[in-house]
Amino acid sequence: MLAYVVRRLLLIIPTLFGIMVINFIVIQFAPGGPIEQIIAELNNPDVSVTSHVTNAGSGEIQSDPSGSMGTGGDSRYRGADGLDEEFIARLEKQFGFDKPLWERFFRMIGKYLRFDFGTSYFRDETVVDLVISKMPVSISLGLCTTIIVYLISLPMGVGKAIWDGSPFDIWTSSVVIIGNAIPAFIFAVMLIVLFAGGSFLDWFPLRGLVSENHGEMSFFRQILDRAHHLILPVFAMVIGGFAALTFLTKNSFIDQINQQYVMTARAKGLKEPRVLFGHVFRNAMLIVIAGFPGAFVGILFTGSLLIEIIFSLDGLGLLGFEAVLKRDYPVMFATLYFFTLLGLTMNLIGDLTYTFVDPRIDFESRAT
Repeated sequence: MLAYVVRRLLLIIPTLFGIMVINFIVIQFAPGGPIEQIIAELNNPDVSVTSHVTNAGSGEIQSDPSGSMGTGGDSRYRGADGLDEEFIARLEKQFGFDKPLWERFFRMIGKYLRFDFGTSYFRDETVVDLVISKMPVSISLGLCTTIIVYLISLPMGVGKAIWDGSPFDIWTSSVVIIGNAIPAFIFAVMLIVLFAGGSFLDWFPLRGLVSENHGEMSFFRQILDRAHHLILPVFAMVIGGFAALTFLTKNSFIDQINQQYVMTARAKGLKEPRVLFGHVFRNAMLIVIAGFPGAFVGILFTGSLLIEIIFSLDGLGLLGFEAVLKRDYPVMFATLYFFTLLGLTMNLIGDLTYTFVDPRIDFESRAT
């Protein structure tokens, strides 16, 4: 098993490198880069450029100190016609665009190997500090949602398999399908209207993860306060998240019930609960339990963007969305690098979970 783990870890390196290369090239040729963002703000008298443009790593404000607008000719940046060429050159140097494409890429990868992710273009903060500050929100949402989805899906899926074709199976299937058909953001808006001071009840807070006086509360009250704020966003994410897992659990359970070893166990006189939960459950839950790491990563990084926006939760989803809009390359590429590395690692952990649940599985022998 050790040899298999080592091979998988070594395979992460070229996979991660290939993903970074493809995304780096695509982003570089996409219109609306950071320099064009600055030029657009220069051309908009209502927006202060100096409030956004910072020197990465130093926090020094970089703008056109002379305020000169040259009569430069055609520029490769949209909207830059008429701006002083020296000012454009200073912007290129500030963002590192005065270097060749390949040099910028390998410099970035070299820093990432040391987990040096640089500083945001438009915020005077390092990328690591930004991610750490947003992480608690997304982890709270992702972990709570994943646990609740499993707590609902596993017993419901087992029950649907045991009473397959019964009224319970039919009604729960209807509920699951309807829940899966409702977009999470629409359900979130409905919850706000009904329970967060809309047209009906005012039971839950409208926005944020904690109350304004959170720091003055006792430890136990702080836990209750955070849970109170998480109820609506977590419920909005859960409503469409348990359909696939419920049907996966049911089908896996039914498949195992029809196996020969179940008939043998029943023929030996074992009671039905012992057969179902002593033999069938372990094999049926193999694929379900092993998928927990991947499910958590999926919910954590892809399922909470609109929920974070609707409930004003400043998490990783909102951070990544704003970085794409502003073309904040350090935040974009650093989060891509980190999340890809985490996803590949979680895939390996998922395989190891298979062997933990059922030691008979040997990935090493299958690979040879």
